Amino acid sequence: MISDLSLQGTALSPDEIVREVRNLPSAPKVLPRLKELLSDGNSAMHEIVALIRLDPGIAARVLQVANSAYFSKGVRCFTVDEAVNRVGYGAVYELVSLAVSSQVLVRSLDVYGIEADDLWKLSVAGAIAAELLALRTQQDRDVAYTIGLLHCVGMVAIDEWALRSGCKLTLKHTGFPREAVESERAFFGFTQAEAGAALLRHWDFPASMTEPVRWQYTPRASASQAKMASLLSAAKWLRSAVCSPKGEKAPPQPDSGHLQPLGLGAATLQSMVPEVIGRMNAVSTLLEDTKAGFDLRSYAFPAKEWASKGPPADKDGRA
Repeated sequence: MISDLSLQGTALSPDEIVREVRNLPSAPKVLPRLKELLSDGNSAMHEIVALIRLDPGIAARVLQVANSAYFSKGVRCFTVDEAVNRVGYGAVYELVSLAVSSQVLVRSLDVYGIEADDLWKLSVAGAIAAELLALRTQQDRDVAYTIGLLHCVGMVAIDEWALRSGCKLTLKHTGFPREAVESERAFFGFTQAEAGAALLRHWDFPASMTEPVRWQYTPRASASQAKMASLLSAAKWLRSAVCSPKGEKAPPQPDSGHLQPLGLGAATLQSMVPEVIGRMNAVSTLLEDTKAGFDLRSYAFPAKEWASKGPPADKDGRA
């Protein structure tokens, strides 16, 4: 369903959509814990990094600032760990404080009918799945985690554009694998993947991150980043399998052609679902646990540090 048809066919480009987008939504669960941590002078930097890695909005902003001319001195960083250390405690505190106080953040994507908490789950599950796949296929785990975390940014940009322009737009989202591609193309002539890549380029993210986001629906069409785009496509199947509402059918099997560059089969991908579920359950525990003395290091990233943790699984086996 597409409403406000009077605007359909307007000559817009992805770059025009993203030009005014300055911030991504931040997770309702992550922000309060992160602000609390930053207000405690005894908090360690690794604890702050662990939480920032669970928030697409803050992670994107910290990376953006860290790669600015002022901080980068011509040397790019690709991980949240590097970015936080580069910009320092004060700058991170300011970014989080702005996120907490801003009314434009922590909201649902009305254009897509996606609640804020569901968007966060899709983003974090996508990041965890992408990192696991990178470990299995010898890809750059840091790049994989970041593109998994930010693969939905195009939807955020489109929703922000609709809000700012006063366009009453509803796009039909059908889930994995095509999501809202048909509705997006009918209205804009491009998809959220192209808008997301444009936003990341606008924020000076490198091609190793923008191109996989751009080609997430047709990964083998990428000229330079086909393998990482295929990895993102596979990660999206995993996050869909983990985040699909209880009672709904599992997402359709991923296109075997998308898995071919990774040297993986559908059975291997299916076998990874329990691990992603376990890590999502551990993340939920991290954000919900309020016991005194709770140790963030038990839930630290990257994935190799989880091997002996035995993260909890709920009785239904879902995050």
